[in-house]
Formats: sequence, C-alpha cells, structure tokens
Amino acid sequence: MAAHPKTHDSDLADGTRAKLLDAAGQVFAESGFQAATVREICTRAGVNVALVNYHFGDKRELYEEVLRYSIGSTKNEAKVLASDLPPEEALRELILATLQRMCRADRPGWHFRLMIHELAQPTPAMKTVINETMRPMYDRFRDLIGEMLGLSPDDDKTRLCTHSVLSQVVDYAKSRNIHSNLWPELELTPARIAQIADHITEFSLAYLSQAPQSQAPQSEPGKTARKKTK
Repeated sequence: MAAHPKTHDSDLADGTRAKLLDAAGQVFAESGFQAATVREICTRAGVNVALVNYHFGDKRELYEEVLRYSIGSTKNEAKVLASDLPPEEALRELILATLQRMCRADRPGWHFRLMIHELAQPTPAMKTVINETMRPMYDRFRDLIGEMLGLSPDDDKTRLCTHSVLSQVVDYAKSRNIHSNLWPELELTPARIAQIADHITEFSLAYLSQAPQSQAPQSEPGKTARKKTK
C-alpha cells in the first residue's frame, strides 16, 4: 500500500517535535536531567508546555528520546547486524558502521556535554537507551570475535578483545580536540572514516588470527570460562 503524503498538520507536529528535542538537548546538556525543567525547555523551543506531554509524555520520556537522538544510529546498522559474511569481513563492516555512527557529521553539538552529565549523575534512562541502540552492535562484536577465537561470546578473553577493538573506534570519536592538536590535518570525511575502519580491522585481525584458541583465559576467582560449543 502506498504511503500517504504528510499533511500540513503532521509537518507542523514533526517540526515542533524536532524543536523540542534540540532545545531539550541543550538544556539537559547545560543543567543535567535533575536540574533541567520542562518550562525552560519549552521556553527555549518557543512552544507551549503542554506540547511536551503531547509529543513525549513527561520529562523522563523526553530525556530518553534526547539520548536516542544524541547517540543515534546509521541506516547501515540493520544490514550489518543481519549480515552473513565471513567473520573477518563482517567485523570490518561492523567497525565501519560503528565509526559512522560515532563520527557522524550531524551529531548535535551538545552531545558530549550531555554525556558528561550522564556520567556524573547516571539515570535509568541511559541503560534503557544503551540496551536499545548499542547492545545489539556490542553483542554482534562479541559473537564475531568469539567465533574467530573459538570461544564463547561471554568468555573473558572474548570480551577483552571486543573492548580492545571498540576502544580504537571510540578514540576517534571522543578525542577530536586532542587529535586536532596532534594531527591537525585529520578530517573525518567519509573516505577517511573508511580508511580508519580498514586500519582498525587489519590491526585487530593481526592479533585475533594469531591468538591461541586452545587455552582459555584466566577467569575471576570462582568463575569458569565457557568454551563455545558447536
């Protein structure tokens, strides 16, 4: 069935929702979730207070939506998660999709200040949004790396390797101010992001392809590493 064209009213609603999201992001980034008020957000957006309830329900749900908007996702992620490529090729695609998400050009300017508040005063909303937006990619990394190591996705070594790969990705997203001084010529264009993804993949595979598969990593006392069963 063909989609119906948007009406004028729905266009206005979408515009109001977008204004509220951006204004809320600014206010939450400046004040944190607890101190921010719906009235200040609506004043910043230039809309009536009742529209927060209409579009989002309450302040908590608005904050969750701001986090989703801030963390974001790329159109490529669903395709990557469903990929049946060999593990090495699938890892390359996964690294690229994660870099594209974290280094996307349209990420709001208040994103990092919002995350600083969230780290200082964690909210239940962040856990909800992480499980929705980040955990599927994280679990896919563990599945692929565990398969290459011959270990369970839950094995300590699998998780350590997963975090080692992800830390390389995160560095390019979180350390831009440092990079601009150490490597002023670095611009995260689509071509450069693809080059970085290739490098991280090759660098990581150099270890994963040589890692001993028969020796289970040391586990915490009282825990036993679980080998992947076939």
